Amino acid sequence: MYSEKVMDHFMNPRNVGEIENADGVGEVGNAKCGDIMKMYLKIENDVIVDVKFKTFGCGAAIATSSMATELVKGRSLEEALNLTNKAVVEALDGLPPVKIHCSVLAEEAIKAALLDYYDRNGIDNDLAKRCRAANVHSCDSCDDHCSTCGKDC
Repeated sequence: MYSEKVMDHFMNPRNVGEIENADGVGEVGNAKCGDIMKMYLKIENDVIVDVKFKTFGCGAAIATSSMATELVKGRSLEEALNLTNKAVVEALDGLPPVKIHCSVLAEEAIKAALLDYYDRNGIDNDLAKRCRAANVHSCDSCDDHCSTCGKDC
């Protein structure tokens, strides 16, 4: 059912915790399944130098949070903004279709933390504008009724 990578990231999640005085914090959730993800970013010179997460949810939610942090740590803000839920799923060697929404939440949590960083710092450059546009909730990969945008996915 779950790949070895999913099980590894569930049983041994990377980057768990909080960052005190984080530069950006994003929290997202799915009311239907109860998953809640909170991401913390430490940013220096437009690079994510540290990232941590706290997730309340199933094993897939924890695994996707863990993998998302691995995929953005050490990356530029632009690279992090380009993270997709599909990249998270591929890095985990797949997820069952009913768990794809977990990868969507992981992507959204990273983007919400980036948006928080831009807003806190009054940054309104092209990258910040792309982040704001990307942070508009789109649930093209989940199969639930979205509590954020109200659409049936």
